[in-house]
Amino acid sequence: MRITKLALACVTASIMSAPAAMADSLIARYVAFIGQDDLYNSSGSRLQEPWQILRQDRANVHRFGVSQPGDDWDPIFQDKNNRAVMENMLRNGHIDPSAAAKIVNGGVMVQVEVFDGGVRDYLRVNVTN
Repeated sequence: MRITKLALACVTASIMSAPAAMADSLIARYVAFIGQDDLYNSSGSRLQEPWQILRQDRANVHRFGVSQPGDDWDPIFQDKNNRAVMENMLRNGHIDPSAAAKIVNGGVMVQVEVFDGGVRDYLRVNVTN
């Protein structure tokens, strides 16, 4: 009987913790080439932060129709409000410091994954070349 109660307790604990473990879900993934057009904002000022450059890349693709070979379409950042929170999404997510530096220099391909984190949405960004 003791084993049965212990097994039941383990199953109950795993069921109760399952929603927290399953809360994060990948909602979009895209690749983009960070070209010269992505390094400057609409006023012509040089961008200095990776999130600014990623945001400009998405604005270029969705709003201005400017893209480079390799740029994917994504269903998230066509909305300007979603682009506006990209900094927080990246802050809540992950980007390796060397990848951030490469993005700021431009001329790289990136893979961006967008996650629904339950309480906070976040990004994972990797340089793929």
